[in-house]
Amino acid sequence: MTAQHQSGLASFTGDANPYGGGDPYADYRTADFPFTQYANLADRRLGAGVIAANDEFFAQRENLLVPERAEFDPEHFGHKGKIMDGWETRRRRGASSEHPWPTAEDHDWALVRLGAPGVIRGIVVDTAHFRGNYPQAVSVEAASVPGSPSPEELLGDDVKWSTLVPRTPIGGHAANGFAVQAEQRFTHLRVNQHPDGGIARLRVHGEVVPDPEWLSVLGTFDVVALENGGQVENASNLFYSPATNTIQPGRSRKMDDGWETRRRRDRGNDWISYRLVAQSLIRAVEIDTAYLKGNSAGWASVSVKDGEDGEWTEILPRTRLQPDTNHRFVLPTPAVGTHARVDIFPDGGISRLRLHGSLTEQGTAGLAARHQELGG
Repeated sequence: MTAQHQSGLASFTGDANPYGGGDPYADYRTADFPFTQYANLADRRLGAGVIAANDEFFAQRENLLVPERAEFDPEHFGHKGKIMDGWETRRRRGASSEHPWPTAEDHDWALVRLGAPGVIRGIVVDTAHFRGNYPQAVSVEAASVPGSPSPEELLGDDVKWSTLVPRTPIGGHAANGFAVQAEQRFTHLRVNQHPDGGIARLRVHGEVVPDPEWLSVLGTFDVVALENGGQVENASNLFYSPATNTIQPGRSRKMDDGWETRRRRDRGNDWISYRLVAQSLIRAVEIDTAYLKGNSAGWASVSVKDGEDGEWTEILPRTRLQPDTNHRFVLPTPAVGTHARVDIFPDGGISRLRLHGSLTEQGTAGLAARHQELGG
């Protein structure tokens, strides 16, 4: 199966200019890719990792998944040469003086374990600061392998790899985006650079598709958590940080690891709407304002609806929040829903929202059917 990337996306090829001083991002080439609305399945916070690479002579493979954008220090050199914030391999050579060039098939590769299995909607191969030392082209393959396979097992002949991004020329010092049209659940990627060079960051945007058997064994779990298949559908304001932060694993570790809005100067309020993993029975709510001290929301309420056309029902009335505090609420009556919404008053932020519950029979059946449909 091959999923060609969609036409119409901005694409970049060729070298960038040599660094001339000043802001290294001043001439960075980028674009708005529509698929970036989806969560990054290769997020370290979800448990993603670069588990192997054939070469990392100049810069280690783990840099690919660092959440922050790549940094550049023109004076930073080591024993092997210029130290780059990315994954960079040595220069390939041919077989002899008569044929000093790499062959058309020569390439370097890295194996990436997604933090959460899912359907991939788009990939960004970022070559920030790799101006003349980026790969000529890249390709990306994906596989669905259960459990925790070793690199040797992933490279075995029995693993079926599907091409998500065919071999495609890219540009240096640029965000190279590829839309993906493959309705299949994947767990691992193989990122190839042809023939060699450096990639700063890899982002894999998509929808989490959890294992229904695992959720069934858990019984009660967070039905809005990103790692369990929840997702943000919309938000009133994303000025300081993404709303998806509110359903990331673990507690927030710093202020920008939550969701914070700009200051409102009207009589409105801010909100986030979510899609739950499937139809769920919600029994308890957590709203955390960790690290939001002078800018936490003053009050919050939570509502749910059952189905796209269902009516919103408030399950947690407007309640006073404290700064830098985790608030826990047991619902007097369990609530059934497929969607949730948190409203904060009037503005500010929260770091995490947790909705603890379990799947209904309808939710379990729907999730199992989707998992099977996507090859899980």
